[in-house]
Amino acid sequence: MSDKDMEQLAVNTIRMLAADMVEQANSGHPGMPLGAAPMAYLLWTRFMHYNPSDPQWANRDRFVLSAGHGSALLYAMLHLTGYDLSLEDLKNFRQWGSKTPGHPEYGVAPGVEATTGPLGQGFGMGVGMALAERFLAHTYNRPSLNVIDHYTYAIVSDGDLMEGVASEAASLAATLGLGKLIYLYDDNHISIEGGTELTFTENAMARFEAYGWHTQKVADGNDLEAMARAVEAAKAETGKPSIIAVRTHIGYGSPKVDTSGVHGEPLGAEALETTRKTLGCSPDSFCIPQEALKFFRAGQKRGMEQQEAWQKTFARYSKEYPELAARLQDELAGVLPSGWDSEVPEFAAGEKIATRAASGKVLNALALKVPNLVGGSADLAPSTKTLIAGSGDMRANQEPGGRNIHFGVRELGMGAVVNGMALHGGVIPYGATFFVFSDYMRPALRLSAIMGCHSIWIFTHDSIGVGEDGPTHQPVEQLMSLRLMPGFTVLRPAEGNETAAAWRVAMKHKHGPVALILTRQKLPCLDPEAHPIAKGVAKGAYVLKDCDGAPELILMATGSEVTLALAAAEKLASKGLLVRAVSMPSWEIFEAQDKEYRDKVLPPKVTARLAIEAGVSLGWERWVGSQGAVIGVDRFGESAPGPLVMDKLGFNLDNVVDTALELIKK
Repeated sequence: MSDKDMEQLAVNTIRMLAADMVEQANSGHPGMPLGAAPMAYLLWTRFMHYNPSDPQWANRDRFVLSAGHGSALLYAMLHLTGYDLSLEDLKNFRQWGSKTPGHPEYGVAPGVEATTGPLGQGFGMGVGMALAERFLAHTYNRPSLNVIDHYTYAIVSDGDLMEGVASEAASLAATLGLGKLIYLYDDNHISIEGGTELTFTENAMARFEAYGWHTQKVADGNDLEAMARAVEAAKAETGKPSIIAVRTHIGYGSPKVDTSGVHGEPLGAEALETTRKTLGCSPDSFCIPQEALKFFRAGQKRGMEQQEAWQKTFARYSKEYPELAARLQDELAGVLPSGWDSEVPEFAAGEKIATRAASGKVLNALALKVPNLVGGSADLAPSTKTLIAGSGDMRANQEPGGRNIHFGVRELGMGAVVNGMALHGGVIPYGATFFVFSDYMRPALRLSAIMGCHSIWIFTHDSIGVGEDGPTHQPVEQLMSLRLMPGFTVLRPAEGNETAAAWRVAMKHKHGPVALILTRQKLPCLDPEAHPIAKGVAKGAYVLKDCDGAPELILMATGSEVTLALAAAEKLASKGLLVRAVSMPSWEIFEAQDKEYRDKVLPPKVTARLAIEAGVSLGWERWVGSQGAVIGVDRFGESAPGPLVMDKLGFNLDNVVDTALELIKK
């Protein structure tokens, strides 16, 4: 068999495996794999460095299937190239408990680098991976010893390029000059509703040229040599990210080629049989010709050799730069350096400081000890207090190792990029903006929770206390909405020392995203010697002020309202009432504690409970019960000075005390 015939057999094997998976499941997207199989084949057999026996090899090339609906294509590649994904796993496509879910899910099947499916998100995460690679390469590589040196590849679709997140991420990628980022664009001219001329008539490559990308076109998606030349040219362009528009045909080889009907439903038995004949494949489903399998599996040896060569380089590197090598290994393993929090400041009792400002001080103290803490804001760093002093700005060809990333006014793009950095590993990334603008980021926030990646989100200007900017800038529903998200940890600290403790939690919480919700307004700091602040925040909630004897009323609050709860507790105590005040910075962490601790903080017998929080009240019934009450904000705010807005909407001492007294009377 000639090399050309062998390659055609290999490509068609990918195609039919994907089509068979969809047919077996009676669900899925066969069109994209049938059309894009040559692109995947080319990348995985000629260009990418990876080792199926060690999917987490640090210097592997990353591959993101941004068009995640074509997951059957990725699973076929993983099986054929020798990852721990069996033929039975492929036959179990889209079934309960399988390793082959309907869209790629990070951590489910080896070799899946990111959870994709929401279009455009994979595009953005690939940018984050490339950014992390360049930062680490600049930080650690030394002459003739490139220990971090890999590419990030992706297959993106028409739908990806239509999404705003892709535009945001593409603009940032070009601004940062990410030259080791190479995307193949599956330009098949079809969307679910029909031809892309209905909705997508722009010159996409001209748009990317305007961003500053290196662009190319390949007229025939089956022309492997033309695509190979384009990828080589992309690799030669080191100062710009690259995108290659490859003209493909959705559903190639099937009777439904170039129609929207082949996008998201099985071919059907008759059309599948016709496709097999057209492509010259076996009439049997899930048939993998032995010569094709042998051809693909040759990549296992190639991958082991590539990793062994890298390990020899790393051994030389370790000998010449032992401290750097040890630090890099720790960072890739997610190990924090010794004394990582030793410079974190303690705030004096009574000192007034906004929690955003306290966070900025803590961030900078951590950055002194944690050199891979990297991130930035969506053009709001002076307000979110997220600049790392003296660490430089990340810029193309100037300071690629700068730790301050200027994401621009691109909240959703920032979210996807931060997730990609976290997935890459070796860095602890953060992204920041005003809390109300977290709405722009929600798809990325949700994906960070689904993937369980260590993304840190810093959201400031946390409530109606923002004041004069008015309801468009005053978060109301955002806090509770984040608490609704499974796997997402929210911390709303009450003052400076709780903020420091919250940062410690965020740094150590490696199995999911953490959001710090911070104030614009100044708040008085608690006495760290008089209160178990660090331990309390680490447990999600704790008793700040207690009474002599069993409490008859519990006041609970988060963030800026804790100060109000303490003042109310004092006044109620002066009336002879037994009152407990509880700070509750994180529902999720508190809920994870054992029942004994939860009952110790919130004794079940105490039914008079009042929650105070400048956000929607819905949800607090979990903690106040049927006989309790909530002082919250169930409307949008007003444009006025922050203290006045808080007062007018009920966040004042008299209202809290009166509400508490009414509860006790019940």
